[in-house]
Amino acid sequence: MPEEVNITTKSKVLKILEENRGESISGEKLAIDIGISRAAIWKAITSLKKDGYPIFASTNKGYMLADDSDLLSAQGMLPFIDAEKYPHGASNIFTYKTLESTNTTAKQKAFEGAPNGTIILAEHQTGGKGRMGRSFFSPQSKGLYMSFIIRPDFDTRKALLVTAATSVAVCRAIQKVCDLEMQIKWVNDIYFDGRKVCGILTEAITHFESGQIDAIIIGIGINCSIENEELPEELRDTAGSLTGVKSRNKLAAAVTNELMSILENFGEASYPEYMDEYRRRSMILRKDIRVYKNIGSDEFLEAKAVDISNEGGLSVIYSNGTKETLITGEISIRLV
Repeated sequence: MPEEVNITTKSKVLKILEENRGESISGEKLAIDIGISRAAIWKAITSLKKDGYPIFASTNKGYMLADDSDLLSAQGMLPFIDAEKYPHGASNIFTYKTLESTNTTAKQKAFEGAPNGTIILAEHQTGGKGRMGRSFFSPQSKGLYMSFIIRPDFDTRKALLVTAATSVAVCRAIQKVCDLEMQIKWVNDIYFDGRKVCGILTEAITHFESGQIDAIIIGIGINCSIENEELPEELRDTAGSLTGVKSRNKLAAAVTNELMSILENFGEASYPEYMDEYRRRSMILRKDIRVYKNIGSDEFLEAKAVDISNEGGLSVIYSNGTKETLITGEISIRLV
């Protein structure tokens, strides 16, 4: 059991340092507060430094986590999480240096029985997933890559609205942390200043025999500090990045708070107020758009986006006067 004890010790030490970041805490105080030896504290500090945490040691003062430390961790998120909205604590938050995809790992954990509210975060994704099989550019420590496992207690017909609800939650979180007003491009992209800064991928795990949804995986990728020249050439004209993200842990906690707040009453037959905000933030309503129905094809239909229903469907009027409500699809705005 030594490794398990060491992980627990590291977690406790990091929690205290995160709560007092920028301030020195003596090894003696850490040892007393946690109830272990100073030698164990030293081992935990050494291990945390190897993990990349900027911890400084000073004679007669103790240990200090740098104020600008930005490694993702459950302990880094907890000071900003609303325990009433997310009562699970650190036990349901898993962080990794590198994953193929947070959604892939979340699905694996869901199959293994991970509970509702489990969160997966990664510093880097080697195969970040977007809609329609596209990849999501996920460089090391430059973005927030996270996935939620939701065990739905609501009607499966509402599952289509989860992406819309998540879009609103992300917009609210970014506004609170960065003071930036976001826009939503139906159905799952978040834009700032005309450039995509966030993508959302919602996937369902269904029970084979009943066809009922066993779990919903919500993947969120937010560009936090990517310079334009760091982007792949094909993304430099369309992708962007946030400004003012001093702490990705704080942003991850804000996304968690906002998403859990919306989902709290998701199963009730009440008016979905978040859809009013979704419409208000829409960047395509009353705009001329192109509707691509054959993914991978350059063929499109010209239309005007006229409304978004409470069920998340996009109502359009085509150039020939016919009307349709789109449930899913790829939409792009016609450039003028």
